[in-house]
Amino acid sequence: MMDLFNMGGSLFMGVLTLLFLLIIVISVRNAVILLNSNPVSIRQLSMMKSIGLFALVFGILGQLIGLYSAFEMIEQVGSISQGMLAGGLKVSSITTIYGLIIYLFSFLLFFGESAWNRRLE
Repeated sequence: MMDLFNMGGSLFMGVLTLLFLLIIVISVRNAVILLNSNPVSIRQLSMMKSIGLFALVFGILGQLIGLYSAFEMIEQVGSISQGMLAGGLKVSSITTIYGLIIYLFSFLLFFGESAWNRRLE
């Protein structure tokens, strides 16, 4: 797992991990409020979904920057093998996959807590 983290780039993967932890903190805070039988505002619930969407967009940005630098190296070197190109494409996809996983996780938490919140209202 740490290999993927390092291959994805510590800057982008670090920011994505911080966003993931922020989603977890917000979800736990909302769950504590809901456990006390108090409804949570839709604005507070949708914050998780918004942060997840930002993580997805940030992951796509990481992929595009990785692709740009890979194509820049290909331009400098000239011809390369197809295996090297496929490896570069695979590595550049790591941040997008991680961002997508974070977005899906935030979406599931949003739906679960929204359903829980509707039962309390």
